[in-house]
Amino acid sequence: MSSWNAPTCASGLNATVELPGSKSITNRALVLAALADGPSTVRGTLRSRDTNLMLGALEALGVQVRIDPAAETTVSLTSGPLHGADIDCGLAGTVMRFLPPLGALAAGPVRFDGDPQARVRPQTTILDALRGLGVAIEGDRLPFTIDGTGRVRGGEVTIDASGSSQFVSGLLLSAARFDEGLVIRHVGPPVPSTPHIDMTVEMLATAGVEVDTSEPDVWRVSPGPIRAVDWTVEPDLSNAAAFLAAAAVTGGEVRVPYWPAVTTQPGARIADVLAAMGCTVEHLDGMLTVRGPAVLKGVNLDLRDIGELTPTIAALCALADGESELSGIAHLRGHETDRLAALTAEITRLGGTCAQTEDGLRITGTSLHGGTWESYADHRMATAGAIIGLVTPGVVVDDIETTSKTLPDFPGMWQQMIGHH
Repeated sequence: MSSWNAPTCASGLNATVELPGSKSITNRALVLAALADGPSTVRGTLRSRDTNLMLGALEALGVQVRIDPAAETTVSLTSGPLHGADIDCGLAGTVMRFLPPLGALAAGPVRFDGDPQARVRPQTTILDALRGLGVAIEGDRLPFTIDGTGRVRGGEVTIDASGSSQFVSGLLLSAARFDEGLVIRHVGPPVPSTPHIDMTVEMLATAGVEVDTSEPDVWRVSPGPIRAVDWTVEPDLSNAAAFLAAAAVTGGEVRVPYWPAVTTQPGARIADVLAAMGCTVEHLDGMLTVRGPAVLKGVNLDLRDIGELTPTIAALCALADGESELSGIAHLRGHETDRLAALTAEITRLGGTCAQTEDGLRITGTSLHGGTWESYADHRMATAGAIIGLVTPGVVVDDIETTSKTLPDFPGMWQQMIGHH
């Protein structure tokens, strides 16, 4: 793990940043292609650690995967009979939560494991749901083994998905292939990141699977085929957040092309957050442009639906004028790392003022100083350190490689953005 001296850029930042595809859309498209009734092509596929782990897992289960030699972002998949396999989840929540329901449709034992940090992530919600549908499983978190019989009975499950929307999405993606389909009932505190479930439901509809959501916290899927679809993946708007934040903290300008007019990606909401903090935000002809203000303003925000943006927003708040209150994000304590504890520790270490509340963070902007910013093997923690480093000399981000989880070459892209002025 190498430490990385975060480059500074006091003024004049002016860059256009083209981003690779969305991880969330890529991994949903790959799972749907693996279950489809014919060959599918996914264009604009993100090629990062998380998506490569997904491709490797599907191939191990018996899906034919062909990567276009001329364009590694064009991937063709043909479903085959699924069989037992060893699955490496790495640190990918989408692999560890989307693939157990699919693995249950395989004939033979499917063994799941991942990085040490992944072994502590909550997993019982999805495994107990599958057990309730008649699937035999050994273990309650990584490593665990699913004894697949080639089919899943289906029926009705009641789960508490307040820990992660991925539990609902994971079950929904495979539900149509269960003998009786599936009814999911959520009981418990509100499900976080519901835009991610909307994305799953919309993509299923594109593949000919209707999800009945007429009753709150209930999702109904009838059994039937999943249609083969050729998918085109939008740019990853959550990854865009760090680059747009760079414009905000330096008072510069950053443009992101191919920004969709309508999207289910929660990351798109970064534009509203930046505007609330005083940035000028413009969306014209598919180009999103953000210009930073002379002084960033503190904000009071409920981030329940956009928790993944918290590290970026917290970094901005640490550099803003006044006090900020970020709420609705207690579930981040179970993410790649406990993101609330991590952000509090790192902002405080650089001289900032950040404290945990029951369901979020209270941050008072102040001038920061250099030092080590730990990334906790968490890609979004690492990019938050890079944002602070832009205007704080001497910030050293440890383990910058963790950003390859969703961005193949973050340090190169970051340097290129700064180098444009």
